[in-house]
Amino acid sequence: MDTLWLIVQFVLVLGLLIFFHELGHFLASKLLGIGIEEFGFGYPPKMLKLFTWKGTDFTLNWIPFGGFVRPKGEHDDGVEGGMADAPPWKRLIILISGPLMNFLIGILVFIVMYVSLGVPSSNEVLITAVVDNSPAQAAQIKAGDILLAINDNELVGIEDAQEKISANAGKETELTLLRGEERFSVSLTPRLNPPAGEGAIGIGLSNPLKPMPFFQAIGYSFETFWMQASQTIMLPINLIKGAVAPEEARIVGFKGIFDIYNQADQMDAETSLATATPLPVFRLSVIAAISIALGITNLLPIPALDGGQILFLIPEFLFKKRISQKVLNAVNSVFFFLLILLMVYITIQDFVNPIITP
Repeated sequence: MDTLWLIVQFVLVLGLLIFFHELGHFLASKLLGIGIEEFGFGYPPKMLKLFTWKGTDFTLNWIPFGGFVRPKGEHDDGVEGGMADAPPWKRLIILISGPLMNFLIGILVFIVMYVSLGVPSSNEVLITAVVDNSPAQAAQIKAGDILLAINDNELVGIEDAQEKISANAGKETELTLLRGEERFSVSLTPRLNPPAGEGAIGIGLSNPLKPMPFFQAIGYSFETFWMQASQTIMLPINLIKGAVAPEEARIVGFKGIFDIYNQADQMDAETSLATATPLPVFRLSVIAAISIALGITNLLPIPALDGGQILFLIPEFLFKKRISQKVLNAVNSVFFFLLILLMVYITIQDFVNPIITP
């Protein structure tokens, strides 16, 4: 049952990322005055038409992966006001808007992830562990309590707490703590000669994590996006240089991506990672990486992909000469078929040689 739910979860996540890619194309087309004949949720065959809005049919299709948009005159430059009839700069904006939407979604997910991870609050003291048969256990202190003050003297950090506890060894000492929303005090006596590794009152200390400030999370997210994008772009060069082993640079299909997502799910379940907000940070990291990878993949200069269509625009920008629409349609059809064969091969490899990540 857990595996079935994970598969459904993965299909929904991947479908949403592809959907947002198409939404980017849709919004750019509408903004530039290019009509959209159909916005499909999922891929054909068509299940039913949901509704029509401003000339666009919104349809529900049987294959539940993402969606598609069908701009007016997409493959026919004889359709006035259609995409193929539009100036090259408009087509360029429409083509790059899909990958840009994937980049934006990836960055937004990174922001959520970093806010969730949080940052240590250096002026607060978190009790992370309580030793059995210690003064702290006898005083009913629990892991997760926040230590606020000792003998009514507010603390400014872990070192301050350790110094005040040591200074009161052998004396009855009042500790002020916070548990959830409840503020309370307990009394105990720090030991003069505690067992090795237990400390005077038998507690482990750390700094609690607070949600990362939003603008700081934005900065980290853009840095992470740039690092991942540059590593992906430089991968072929690093392969040639021998800096990356071929087995570490394998292309994966849907099955391989699911394996990575599954491993991230296991890490979220098994790793006791303290975070400011309880969110599945490993899965969030994978979702952001997939979204960014989708954007980069679609920008590759391969016909049938957005990058290939952008490549065909170069003669128009440089020489004011347009490639015949018939030639474009024929080349795109051939490469679309080849891409399907490539995906079939990659998927077979995913089953024969499953990807293993650390």
